Amino acid sequence: MQMTNDQMGKLVAPATIVLERLLPGPIEKVWAYLTESELRKTWIAAGDMDLQVGGKVELIFDHRNLTEEEEVIPEKYKDTCGSVMTMEARILAVDPPRLLSYTWPEGEGEETDVTFELEEVGDKVKLTLTHRKLFDEEMRYGVAAGWHAHVAIMIDILEGKKPRAFWSTHMPLEDAYRAKLSGL
Repeated sequence: MQMTNDQMGKLVAPATIVLERLLPGPIEKVWAYLTESELRKTWIAAGDMDLQVGGKVELIFDHRNLTEEEEVIPEKYKDTCGSVMTMEARILAVDPPRLLSYTWPEGEGEETDVTFELEEVGDKVKLTLTHRKLFDEEMRYGVAAGWHAHVAIMIDILEGKKPRAFWSTHMPLEDAYRAKLSGL
């Protein structure tokens, strides 16, 4: 099956979601969007990264800045995404420009982890995003939809398009992931 940038992520283990995308290259540009605060903030979150194992990752989320469109934050996310939110994580693995893995705080003291793997495919870059330790079923739906929407925004930017609105992309995806992954 050929990969498309709108296909849904897959549950590959009980608590692991994988999302694969083909992005415009070169690989160094995609790497910069994963690691450089000024570029990363355009599709997910700003913040410094100390690119060494054990290094600190600061993620400063402000969903209001991801699109020019005014959006209403869904009620269920108003407490966590209604304003600027900062998370701290740490690097688990790094091999520029092919691999980046770091912890991802979820909920009260829960820690998951996310891995970005980049592979050159002609003039494109295959991104394999793996998010592990998503033991809560509701968390899986939100995380899968979140990555799907955030990466779609990054693809829009890399393709020179106006970034799509985050929440109006995320919420239908969350429902679709709930339907696809429920009970798995």
